[in-house]
Amino acid sequence: MPRPSAGSGDVPHVTDDGTPVVVRRSARRRRTVAAFWEDGNAVVAIPASFSKSQEREWVGRMLARLQKQGERGGRGSNKRRPASDEALAQHAAHLSRTYLGGRAVPTSVRWVTNQNSRWGSATPAEGTIRLSHKLQSMPQWVIDYVLLHELAHLLVAGHTAAFWQLLEAYPETERAKAFLEGVAFATSRGMPGDTSTDADA
Repeated sequence: MPRPSAGSGDVPHVTDDGTPVVVRRSARRRRTVAAFWEDGNAVVAIPASFSKSQEREWVGRMLARLQKQGERGGRGSNKRRPASDEALAQHAAHLSRTYLGGRAVPTSVRWVTNQNSRWGSATPAEGTIRLSHKLQSMPQWVIDYVLLHELAHLLVAGHTAAFWQLLEAYPETERAKAFLEGVAFATSRGMPGDTSTDADA
């Protein structure tokens, strides 16, 4: 799903060092705040109910977090995909800190080649996460969605309202879901690929 551009609900800002910042207010967002890089801009997503003082406080706080991470990725970046299990685990920790407040702490995260009916799976009791190797050829924002999906399952087992609320902070959730559904549709028409439309085992 295309992201709204500045001027359609986004409020542009510039930091003291000249970094472009967009404050994105959302009526759907109740309490969570998220920050990420998008097209070279720092984007801070906040609830629409926030006051101007709350906006200033959270923009400053989230910008500091982004600058500490040192990333200017965004969906168009050529950021290297986490190819090894170790790199995947490190990336999972980064996503957990960024979007889940660091609450999801898996005991292991690894790629698997025997997972043909699901993109990913999690075992909350053991804290383990497995991603299908078929994801490795997909865009990074799709991989991140599946990984976040499984991280969220370490906190909430089922697909309840509380579960989907955890994924609201990630800006590409709906777009990634649509992408995976498209892959599943293409597969059903005889094109090579996976048959799953959900991230869980």
